[in-house]
Amino acid sequence: MPYTSDYLGHDTPKLGFGMMRLPKLEDRTMDIPQICDMVDEFMGAGLTYFDTAYVYDEGDSEIATRKALVERYPRDSFTITTKANAWLGSPTAEQTKSQLKTSMERLGVDYLDYYLLHAVQDNNQQTYDDFGLWDWIRGLKQEGVIRHWGFSFHAGPERLERLLSAYPDIDFIQLQVNYADMEDPEVQSRANMEVAAAHGVPFTVMEPVKGGLLAKPPQPVREVFDAASKDLSYASWAIRYVASMPGIITVLSGMSNLEQVRDNVSYMRDFKPLSSSEQAVVAAAQAELAKVDTIACTACHYCCEGCPMQIPIPEFFKAMNRKTAFGDEEGARIRYKRACKKAGVTAEDCIQCGQCEDACPQRLPIMSYLELVDEELGE
Repeated sequence: MPYTSDYLGHDTPKLGFGMMRLPKLEDRTMDIPQICDMVDEFMGAGLTYFDTAYVYDEGDSEIATRKALVERYPRDSFTITTKANAWLGSPTAEQTKSQLKTSMERLGVDYLDYYLLHAVQDNNQQTYDDFGLWDWIRGLKQEGVIRHWGFSFHAGPERLERLLSAYPDIDFIQLQVNYADMEDPEVQSRANMEVAAAHGVPFTVMEPVKGGLLAKPPQPVREVFDAASKDLSYASWAIRYVASMPGIITVLSGMSNLEQVRDNVSYMRDFKPLSSSEQAVVAAAQAELAKVDTIACTACHYCCEGCPMQIPIPEFFKAMNRKTAFGDEEGARIRYKRACKKAGVTAEDCIQCGQCEDACPQRLPIMSYLELVDEELGE
């Protein structure tokens, strides 16, 4: 089912304000004066979409949204999205449902424009099912408490297909899309977009700059963009690329200071989709990114099934690739330590039995790579 010309959000400005990386003062409280300036810059450009969540900054994001936006602008001049989370902190069904009331109180609103079940993925969908949250959120729309409902998604196209088939009245979804993840075997941006398009379900986009990594891409990628234009930021290429896709409601940018807002507004105030020549530039950048020497793991997890130490090999390799491809050593170490803690093992625990290499369809030298991970990211 191709998108119609009047799909939900077709006329929404294509830059949305993601309220999860807001600036803070030295005491870690929200920098409300700067956030007010950021909101003013954003609204002054005719941009209207704001995205937050019950769990962002332990609720401070929703409160900051009230102070900087809701209390300072007419309610009909902007739209707000927030989310209910059924897995972080292991809430009960009733506790999850109670998040709606808390979010609306924090935000200071009597209705929500958009409401999402937060971060549905392979390891938590059953919780959303068991808690009866699909029927619950649908009922909120019927009651008029929310205008549109959906879910944000972190899994593959097969699961997305099942969900959109099971709930054909879903208004919209939120997907991770950026030029680095279009063919990524774990994120599968392109495949998920194709499923959404087949069902005619529009979507908002998260991580268009891949957590900030595409604002500082590898040098060969920078050279491609610099050759095309010295005036455009690397982040602008990433955001405009995604905003040019069909079925987009808006592209969320988690902006952390006024300078970032001004940069984003400079090229999204009067947004026009990428031209064919600009699309070719991004394609060239993608080709250069693909040449970066990373571990060619497809995250099939065949290597994990017989591992006597239960090492989460794809997760370790993903952390390593973050350092190799983008030079983000701090982020790589954080993700590696997080994976180690969750699994209870480290790369150093490999006993060199070799079963992983026998199972790997890509014939990767996994044991050598694990030694590299331990050397580069271990203590």
